[in-house]
Amino acid sequence: MTDPVAAFAVVALVLTVSALASVLVERLPISFAVIFLGLGFLLGPRGVGLIEIGLHDEILQVVATLTLALVLFLDAVRIQIDELRTHRALPVLILGPGTLLIIAAGGGAALLLFGLPPAAALLIGAALASTDPVVLRDIVSDKRIPRSIRQVLKLEAGLNDLVVLPIILIVIAAATARATDPMDWVLLLIKILLVGPLIGLAIGGVGSWLIARLDARFAVRREFQALYGVGLVLAAYSSATAAGGDGFLAAFAAGLAIPLLNTSLCDCFLEYGEVTSEMAMLLSFILFGAVLSTSLTTLSLAPALLLAALVIGLIRPAVLSLVLARAHISGAARALLAWFGPRGLNSLLLALLVVLAGVPDSERIFGIVGVVVLVSALAHGISATPLAAWYARRAAAETLEEEREGTAAGLFEAPPDDVAFISADQLRQQLAEPDPPLVLDVRSRSDFEAGDDGIPGNVRIPPDQVVEWAGSRPRNRSIVTYCT
Repeated sequence: MTDPVAAFAVVALVLTVSALASVLVERLPISFAVIFLGLGFLLGPRGVGLIEIGLHDEILQVVATLTLALVLFLDAVRIQIDELRTHRALPVLILGPGTLLIIAAGGGAALLLFGLPPAAALLIGAALASTDPVVLRDIVSDKRIPRSIRQVLKLEAGLNDLVVLPIILIVIAAATARATDPMDWVLLLIKILLVGPLIGLAIGGVGSWLIARLDARFAVRREFQALYGVGLVLAAYSSATAAGGDGFLAAFAAGLAIPLLNTSLCDCFLEYGEVTSEMAMLLSFILFGAVLSTSLTTLSLAPALLLAALVIGLIRPAVLSLVLARAHISGAARALLAWFGPRGLNSLLLALLVVLAGVPDSERIFGIVGVVVLVSALAHGISATPLAAWYARRAAAETLEEEREGTAAGLFEAPPDDVAFISADQLRQQLAEPDPPLVLDVRSRSDFEAGDDGIPGNVRIPPDQVVEWAGSRPRNRSIVTYCT
């Protein structure tokens, strides 16, 4: 794809179609992933031929690298470190047994179905263990779904690449014979697991501290602060790569340094970074759609479709059922969490890393991953809106266990037994005093809809959203909550 006019036309499609398609995505059971992958097929070599691109095309490599680095950085910036520090068991449970079991089971299925070498099958399992935050976006932003459930999905989508990516890099090294003796392996692991992350932590931490100090003293213009954040992503990636480490782990570590060190970037960067990331992701979907239109013609589709059914419909639900066995959640929430592990852009980007590394059977690996991603994009994109609406109706009809929890970790903990109570008469007396308490109505959604307006002057906060509200609560007033 070297024709600049064709490149401009593709970018124009991304910018215009995304805005026009947003109307459909908000109202119909369809996702951006399906729309833009479909556009890629239409414009690719098997369609009208506007996009002539292959797996080794430099434009695909540049766009994919930028996209994955931005996605990893933004995922890390959004991590709520305080919750993870307080409840370490949950991320360990999801990222340890959860992700590792999905990788092992997916790799085993690929081994049996395709007769690939173990390393190639493991790479497929790892790439397909990465859940895609793009397709999940509509679910995790739906306030009708309790925050604790949305947090589980966010946690998995934001952190599981931290497990998946090192495994892929190590297996690539083994498959391409980059390490032949124990000392080579030690040096390789140091480069992958230490050099890149340490460089990323340094750039993210120092960079965010520096811009915060300059802004406090000289008021740096917001548009330049937005560009500065993208510069940190590229600096972390390029510096780590030049030092022999992994640039993607460095990008993630640079983003993680910001909440970890309690520094901050301008909200203008988060907005601009989201827009830039969105544009890069949609452009990547078009390019990957064009590539897949050719790759799929050389692949046996029946075993690939069977693998998709196993990964999406059996492996993930079975593993999540084990991980969530002790969680205090409703059956509806278990079904929602087990189903929504979409494979999307991240899986394609990770499979592209395998191709660019020159792993044997890499193009076949990419094609197999591509089929699963296409099936997932269709299945999860079509089901997101109806299932979210079904779950919302359940929450409106009855009080669900997960509504009482504002954090993902709270789903695994017993209710506290040291909550202080006051009677209605005591509250009435306190409300008549000069400095009355703030009254929160934390009734469940169904009880609130079925009940009256509550205590005059109260503030309505759904119980699962109290944690978010508490960050901006008035510090000089006592608080009384009530439910049914």
